[in-house]
Amino acid sequence: MKNSLKDIPNISSFVGIEFCTFLLKDNASEEDMIKCSSDMEQQFLSSEDGFLGHAILKGKDGLYVDLAFATSQEKAEEICGKWMENEFALKYLEFIESESVNISFWTRIK
Repeated sequence: MKNSLKDIPNISSFVGIEFCTFLLKDNASEEDMIKCSSDMEQQFLSSEDGFLGHAILKGKDGLYVDLAFATSQEKAEEICGKWMENEFALKYLEFIESESVNISFWTRIK
């Protein structure tokens, strides 16, 4: 699988994670959302201190999960706090039905 988690350098060292479930907007293209996500990773996330990787999962009934791996839960929260100020993140967010968003932050304990 191209861009799989195993291809992310240092992914096994993650301690913090942003975990967000969401639905795509009715008129949004999954393919375009994924491309926009890749742009966001290259132009924004990859330059953030503490960022380790990003993944999107798709479940049943059109539910998606956005995962951002970081060196700590605090770093995950800090990076996520910058999304509303970044043009590439804002473009990605345009695909997401805002009323469907459920975001939380986690610390790895094992």
